Amino acid sequence: MPVDPVRAIVGEDATREVYENVYRQLGLDKPMWQQFLLYMRDVVTLDFGTSIRTGQPVLQDIARVLPATIELATFAILIGAGLGTPLGVIAAVNKDRWPDQLIRVISLMGHSMPIFWTGMIALLVFYANLGWVGGSGRMSQFYIGLVPERTNFLLIDSALAGEWEVFRSAINHIILPAALLGYSSSAYITRMTRSFMLDQLGQEYVTTARVKGLSRRQTVWRHAFGNIRVQLVTIVALAYGALLEGAVLIETVFAWPGFGQYLTSNLLIGDMNAVMTCVLIVGVIFIGLNILSDILYRVFDPRTR
Repeated sequence: MPVDPVRAIVGEDATREVYENVYRQLGLDKPMWQQFLLYMRDVVTLDFGTSIRTGQPVLQDIARVLPATIELATFAILIGAGLGTPLGVIAAVNKDRWPDQLIRVISLMGHSMPIFWTGMIALLVFYANLGWVGGSGRMSQFYIGLVPERTNFLLIDSALAGEWEVFRSAINHIILPAALLGYSSSAYITRMTRSFMLDQLGQEYVTTARVKGLSRRQTVWRHAFGNIRVQLVTIVALAYGALLEGAVLIETVFAWPGFGQYLTSNLLIGDMNAVMTCVLIVGVIFIGLNILSDILYRVFDPRTR
C-alpha cells in the first residue's frame, strides 16, 4: 500500500517516539508470518479491529453501510434480470433479424457507457430538469432522523415505523441509481441468455417439439428456456455479487452511503482494518452466492438430485 497506516493514525506532525509506539501497538514490528497468525486469531473471534476514520468497531460500521448497498443491488438485479432475460430470449429467437440487432446495440451501450457518466446525465435530466425522481442520498434531507434504525434497511425500517412518507421518499431516491445499475447488469445477462438460448434452439429436441405440433411459444419458453435456467442462476448470482461490491462509482455519484463508498474512502486513507474486513466480506458474499446457486440447481434441474 502506498499509504502508511501509522501516519494515517498519528498524522504527519507526530514525533518519532509516538510513531514508533503506534507502530509496535499495531504489531508491525513483528515478522510477517506472525502478523498473519495474529490477524487470523482475531478474525476467528470476529475481532476485526477499530476503524481509523470513525473510531468505531469495523463490524459496526459495516453493519451500518452494507444494508444500503444490499437495497440498491437488490433493486438493480431485479431490474437487470427482469429486463435482460426476456431480451436475451427474444434476441435468440430472432437471430440476425432486426429485433436481435436492436437488442444487441442496446446491450452494447449498457455495457460500454461509463456508469459515472450515465449517472450524472441521468441526474441532470430526470432529477434536475424533469423532477421525476429524487436526487442524491437515500431520502430527502427533511426526513433524516425520523425513522428508528432497527435493521438499517431504510425501506424496511420506514415500513415498520409506519412512516410512509419516508418510505415513498426512499423509493423515489433508489429508483434512478438502481435503474442505471440494472441496465448495466442487464447488458451482461442479455448477452449470456442469448448465447445459452441459441445453443438450445439448435438442439434436436426443439425440432422434435415443433414437429409434434407444439407452438413456438411453448417450445421456446417451456422447453428451451427451461434447460437454461440452471445456467442463468449462476449468471444472475455472480451479477448480484458484482453489484454488491462494485457499486462504488454509482454510490459516489449519488452520494449513496453504502458499502462501496465505505471501502473506497477507507482505502484512500490506509484504514487497513476496514479494508481487510471489507475484502473478507466480499469473499464471503461470493462464496455464499455460489452455494445458493448449487442449492437452486437441485430445484431447477432434477438430474442433480
